[in-house]
Parts: sequence; C-alpha cells; structure tokens
Amino acid sequence: MVRVPALDFRLRIAVRFDAPRVIAEGPLGARRLLHAAHGTFEGPSLNGSVLPGGGDWVLTRRDGAAELDIRFALLTTSDELIYLRANGLFVAADAVAARIRGGEDVSPDAYYFRTAILFETGAARLADLNRTLHIGVGQRTATGMVTDVFALSHSHPVIPSAARDPGPAVDPSQRLG
Repeated sequence: MVRVPALDFRLRIAVRFDAPRVIAEGPLGARRLLHAAHGTFEGPSLNGSVLPGGGDWVLTRRDGAAELDIRFALLTTSDELIYLRANGLFVAADAVAARIRGGEDVSPDAYYFRTAILFETGAARLADLNRTLHIGVGQRTATGMVTDVFALSHSHPVIPSAARDPGPAVDPSQRLG
C-alpha cells in the first residue's frame, strides 16, 4: 500500500537579499552568497519578521543546477525565535537565470525551486515545528525570494490502481516468459 503525505500550508516567507557576493570558480562550481537584508513571514497562526544576517549560500554545480543552503532567524509577532534551515534545488535554463539575476520578475513556472525545511524553536506553542518536515515551493523575485511553506502531515493510505483492479484472471500456464 502506498502512503501519500498531506501538505498543510503553514506560512509564506518573503526575503530581500543584499547584493550577492560571488566565488566565481571554486572547486565545486560557482558560489553566490546571498545575505538576508530583511523579510517577513505570514501564515494562519504564524507571523513575524526575518532577521537580518541569515541567507542563502547557493552553489551552482557544473551541471547547471543550483544547490540551496538557506538559513534564517525568524522572530514572531509574539517575540518567539525560530531557526529555519533548508536545503534545496533551483534549476533554470541559463537564459531564465540571467533574466532573474538581471532584476526581471520571471514566472515560477519557468524554473524549479523546491526546498526541504526544518525548524528549531524553544517556544512551547510552536513545538510541533521541531518535529515536522516542511517543504518549500519557491519563487525568485528581482530582489530576493518568496517561498510557500507546507508541513508534510500524516500519510493517507492509497491503494494503487493495480491493486484495485487486478485485470482479467490469467491461467499461470498461459503466461509469457
């Protein structure tokens, strides 16, 4: 039986980055250091600010895909501190990536931007964040990024179609192979 996890929307995070710093030809590829200038996050039960100083340490691999290493400190409107860390991938055609870096708003349908997110907090009311894997669906903006964050909730059993409909009975002596 296949178990399909549910996705529950938790928050949208928007961050503006300072001008990037670039290590052009490192041993693993080009690395862009994107430091967070400021940002906000909003969700059904979670709102606040992204504190300056975090960022995204982006490694553009030789195959063209970019590995994302994102770390932010979040402060809720109730003064609760949350650490966010995410790893992910950004994949875009060279022309699309150049348009984004040139400051153009490009439709998120033109590229792939996904992250696996873990949170860490000592706030009792937010303790479930510490025990849940989250998935981010991102969008680059002219000055930063916007990511919708979803909790991967308990799985729901799904019976594969082959198990629901086994098809016509076949005499084993008639099988090929």
